[in-house]
Amino acid sequence: MLADRRILLIIAGGIAAYKSLDLIRRLRERGASVRCVLTRAGAQFVTPLAVASLSEQKVYEDLFSLTDESEMGHIRLSREADLVVVAPATADLLGKMAAGLADDLASTALLATDKPVLVAPTMNVMMWAHPAVQANMATLQARGVRRVGPGSGDLACGEVGSGRMAEPLQIVAAIEEFFAETTDKPLADLPLAGRRAIVTSGPTREPIDPVRYIANRSSGKQGHAVAAALARAGAETVLVSGPTGEPDPPGVAIVRVETAREMLAACEQAMPADIVVCAAAVVDWRPADAAPAKLKKNGPAPPLLLVENPDILATLSSGPGRPALIVGFAAETNDVVAYAQAKLKKKNCDWILANDVSPASGTFGGEHNTVHLVSADGVEDWPRLTKREVAERLAARVVDHFATGNR
Repeated sequence: MLADRRILLIIAGGIAAYKSLDLIRRLRERGASVRCVLTRAGAQFVTPLAVASLSEQKVYEDLFSLTDESEMGHIRLSREADLVVVAPATADLLGKMAAGLADDLASTALLATDKPVLVAPTMNVMMWAHPAVQANMATLQARGVRRVGPGSGDLACGEVGSGRMAEPLQIVAAIEEFFAETTDKPLADLPLAGRRAIVTSGPTREPIDPVRYIANRSSGKQGHAVAAALARAGAETVLVSGPTGEPDPPGVAIVRVETAREMLAACEQAMPADIVVCAAAVVDWRPADAAPAKLKKNGPAPPLLLVENPDILATLSSGPGRPALIVGFAAETNDVVAYAQAKLKKKNCDWILANDVSPASGTFGGEHNTVHLVSADGVEDWPRLTKREVAERLAARVVDHFATGNR
């Protein structure tokens, strides 16, 4: 979605500017070109050297630089992008944008651009709630400026409330959503157009009582990336997700669940489908009887009787109306390929993506994954990739599967 896209990133002054460094990295790893404007206040929080090192582009700071104006004027700078992103977008810069002021390179470029603009506001909770800021934001949105965030939580000033800049991956998701909505390529021309996919993602939670639960360390990064990749390939995609902090992928229908039984029911409700990818790390057992009230420490620890959860992958692989392609994941800490080969036979699915989730691997919660694609044809060892790259490679294999005559 972002390959060869040109992003102009304007970094204004605010403690959240440190997140912009990660945003640059996230955009670059997705294939985007990122050119940056750093305001004088922004340079108090992140250095031009850090921004240039991550973007691998010259950083623009001064409106009156004769060299820059001869080589890359502010008008050209603002118009050679596919999208202008302001992150962080401070109250000051939002006010300048709304009023049409142009007293530095950032505000001048924003006034001169003819490209869409996305802002990620950040400021103190009282500043964000101030009628002047809200009026400025409403004015900008009425002019077509897009917004992502702000979120709520602990702020750098020590207060709590709305004003946190959206996380880098949330901003990336908003950028991808923009390009998904504005792509010139008709849906019918995409390779998985007309196909329906169901993807499970994240952990499940099995309640012990209203406060405690059994779960696992899955972040949902891999499953969400798979859903996004299939949607980009044209599939009508339903993402059934356990609790996760991952942003919703653009162009995907989201069904949120907590328990394994809820996840299975949601998958069955979403049928029929051509493709199912079970990437969720489903808890294998649940407490037989969840306590209706919080268990108290009034004596010895109460016994915890566990019963087996339904096997989602095996159920979908053997039921009526079986999808044409069913892919499972095998998260193992040892003998990864051997366990995956056994799981392939036991579950009656078509492919298994086996990955090492031992603590040393950094897979759970991390950005990278090392997988082995196990099928009836053998084992295909993939190199260490980002989870997005794993998802893209899997989506390409799915496209090839149906392109070769499989129904």
